[in-house]
Amino acid sequence: MPDFTYGPVELLLVGFEGERPGPEIVDAFRDVVDAGTVRLLDLLFVTRSLDGDVTLLELEDAGDAIGLEEFALEATGLASAEDIEELAVQIPPGSSAALLVIELTWAKKLAGKLAGGGGVVISSERIPAPVVNEVLAAIAAE
Repeated sequence: MPDFTYGPVELLLVGFEGERPGPEIVDAFRDVVDAGTVRLLDLLFVTRSLDGDVTLLELEDAGDAIGLEEFALEATGLASAEDIEELAVQIPPGSSAALLVIELTWAKKLAGKLAGGGGVVISSERIPAPVVNEVLAAIAAE
């Protein structure tokens, strides 16, 4: 079994009003990192003005102001300028988002075992939690 340094990585764009996330959002980031569910590799804040201009702020420049000064980023630079540009168009004008680059630590061992056995992930798709809950609630109501 290959001994990967990192497991699968996901880019997660989390939108919020204003230029900085509120305490509930910051606590959500902290909770999953502290629990070891994910490893935070990089974190950027992206603001899109009403005119559509995009401003980028790195964690090292904003961490103290939002309460994330203790976060140690493991591998900055994984989100390319093209990734950021492509994702920024999804941010509504006049709002912001945090772009988290997270390693799915739970999947690291699985990835190693799959690779060791000659397996390869052909496709991966995430269904957002609100959609899952809405569909299951509709099924239960029938």
